[in-house]
Formats: sequence, C-alpha cells, structure tokens
Amino acid sequence: MSAALADPLAARDHARAMGGTKVEAMPVLPPVAEDLPAGVPADDLLWEEVMAAGGYATRRLARGTRLRLIDLRGDACASLMVFNAELPTERLNVADTVKVQWNAYLGAGKLLLSDMGRVLMSIVEDDAGTHDAFCGTSNAATNSARYGEGRNSGAFPNGRDRLLLGAAKHGLGRRDVHPCINLFKGTRIEADGAITPLVGPYDPGRTVLLRAEMDVIVVIANCPHVLDPRPDWTVTPLRLSAWRGPATPTDDAIRNATPEGLRAFLNVEDYYRR
Repeated sequence: MSAALADPLAARDHARAMGGTKVEAMPVLPPVAEDLPAGVPADDLLWEEVMAAGGYATRRLARGTRLRLIDLRGDACASLMVFNAELPTERLNVADTVKVQWNAYLGAGKLLLSDMGRVLMSIVEDDAGTHDAFCGTSNAATNSARYGEGRNSGAFPNGRDRLLLGAAKHGLGRRDVHPCINLFKGTRIEADGAITPLVGPYDPGRTVLLRAEMDVIVVIANCPHVLDPRPDWTVTPLRLSAWRGPATPTDDAIRNATPEGLRAFLNVEDYYRR
C-alpha cells in the first residue's frame, strides 16, 4: 500500500476520485439498454449488467419478468440456480426438469421446474442450442486438479463458490447451493454413456431469453464448464438484462405445449390463487 493510501483521508479522496469510472464488467445504474425488444418501455428495464469472467450475479425477479442472457464473446458459461423467492426451500430441480419433460436437452419452449412440480422459469427464446443439465458446476477441488488452484479468491475461481456468494446475499448457505444448469456450454450423451462436452468457443452474441413464471431468486456464476478440456482457465463476459413483463396468459403456447408442462403451470396458478 502506498503511503498516500495508508492515510485514511487520502484513501477517501482516492476512492471518491474513482466515482464515475466505467469498466466493461459492472452493473449499469440506473439500468439503461439501447436494444430492448420492440414494445418494452425503457422504464421497464430492471437490471442491466455485464458479468466478468469468473464473476457472479444475483437478483430477485417478479413473476412475468424477462431475463435475457447474452454470450458476448462466445465463451461464457452461465451456471444458473433458481429459487422460489417467497419460500427458497423450493428451488430448481434439475432431475425433474429433465424427466418430467422427457428431454435432457434444454432449448426454446422448455421449462425449469421446481421440486414442488411448479414452473420457476420458461425458456422463451434460444439461439445458442448448447446447454447442460447433467454436470453441474466446478468446485475448488476440480479447479485445483485442472488449473493448479481453485480458491474463491484466487486467479481461477470455481462455480460452486461463486454461486455460494450469490446465494448468501439472500440469507442462503452452502447447503442451498443445489445442482444448477449451465447455459451456453453443452454436453452430449453418447451411446456408450460417455459425456462429450460442447464448449466451443462459439460465435459471439448468442442469446437466451427466460421468463419468470413465479417470483424467483436467480443466482448466476460465469466460470469455465467443469468438463472444459482446455488446459487454460477460459471464460468470457456475460451480459444480463431483465425487464418487467406480464404473467403468462392461459393461451400461451409454451404453457399448453405438453400435458406435463400444462400441469406444472396449473400448479403455479394454484399457488398464486391463495
């Protein structure tokens, strides 16, 4: 530490001088975005942030909110956990998400289901097509084995500890860091049961649009996929935008696409009928 910064008054002046500094990876306050979909008023934007490589973010989103994730440079990995904001003991259940929909490969029209048989979020749009519901995220041990170091405060942070930091902001602890899904990095199950990672890098700008079907807490980490075979710790920034939207109507195509999905939506509607 320099002598100037060792002086509390000088440190204060230095900190204040940093006001207004802008970097690529940071929240935008108040939120501003120039590429909102047609018909979305600027005042409806709730969240605008670019997550750094190795970063994490979290937010409580009201029912009907749209959350857009953009893989800015083609090498992001969004590990996503979702909780019922009112009762966080209800949370994303990856096993039910897969088995109830008879499909382990997520994409547009698929649902993220809770352990109570309700839809937490829907995938409204997806031009990425590479997502993973099998592997979860990295941890300190896997990162240490691959990169030689995996501490949360080190050069190669791991997904699990980043998710823990996000969960802690809502009073949640380590036991609440449940299995996540990974967006933008995929896996393929081969005929012999082997898992082939599909990690790119891909074209920049790939986008996923989610819709909150309940009041939810989302926690997102942006760390390399746990099966990324590259020797270097490699991940690029992820952009997040969220805006207000209406709750899903009864004639919605995703709601009515399958009997199993409709039942999950009916469970949501029954929950909010109380």
